[in-house]
Amino acid sequence: MASLFQPLYAPQRTRTPTHTPAILLPSRSPSSWFQVTNRSSRANIAAAHNPIKLKTKASSTSAANMATEKQVQVFDSEEALSVSLAKYTADLSQKFTQQKASFTVVVSGGSLIKSLRKLVEAPYVDSIDWSKWHMFWVDERVVPKDHPDSNYLLAYDGFLSKVPIPPGNVHAINDALSAEAAADDYETHIKHLVHNGIISTSETTGIPKFDLMLLGMGPDGHVASLFPGHPLLAEKSKWVTFIKESPKPPPERITFTFPVINSSANVALVVAGAGKAHPVHVALGNGQEPEPLPVQMVAPEGQLTWFLDKDAASKL
Repeated sequence: MASLFQPLYAPQRTRTPTHTPAILLPSRSPSSWFQVTNRSSRANIAAAHNPIKLKTKASSTSAANMATEKQVQVFDSEEALSVSLAKYTADLSQKFTQQKASFTVVVSGGSLIKSLRKLVEAPYVDSIDWSKWHMFWVDERVVPKDHPDSNYLLAYDGFLSKVPIPPGNVHAINDALSAEAAADDYETHIKHLVHNGIISTSETTGIPKFDLMLLGMGPDGHVASLFPGHPLLAEKSKWVTFIKESPKPPPERITFTFPVINSSANVALVVAGAGKAHPVHVALGNGQEPEPLPVQMVAPEGQLTWFLDKDAASKL
């Protein structure tokens, strides 16, 4: 059955959603790198004017975490964080677009889009090969695209409306479907892109291997729409699934599962603010929780990079 996937369109912000596609409108040293050993030992933060990138093994809740190459960077401010995140993303874009015909990027909602703001400024907005970008969402709220809760709307306002990514390369969910149907439709669409060679696959699992996954984290340690203690944390067979009782409104969402998240070539965890210091402490320091937090389950096949401001890292 043909996918009902809908390409990019400009949200109309009316009470009645429009589903017809439309054309996209076109310091000083900020950080310190530190090594993370395991949950029982405190991270040693060493400020440096010329930060050294230390490659470490991830603290683990599973054997898979032990194989993850992890870097942690702490910035003086969210502004400095966003500057570094733009360079990191642009460098990966250049790397992958020189190697192949596509650069597959997955974004989340929340404050992540704001942290990408430097990409829509010089020099990056004019130097990146946007024609090869393919953009996806790690999770989405099952609401119309013009709804204030829509991750699509957030990304459109803060990013997509300011860069020339081809409309057909922006892969949003079909908001005309139910949560379950939208999840099935999104997975079908991703399988189609895998078949056509747009999305790579893991050599070990055959699961989609996105080039870059940009993730935020909630104050409770959730990533995507994978929440602490929820059965979806253990989902192994589906690439995309749905939730109808999200502990954070709105209740109906679709989300990538951990097998897809952890097949990524690169994952950036972008976390700012003192309200998120506790789950950062649990994931990277010696903070404790009765059960592993979802963020601790992020263990990509490739490289994991944490981008933290000093407030988020305040308990390390």
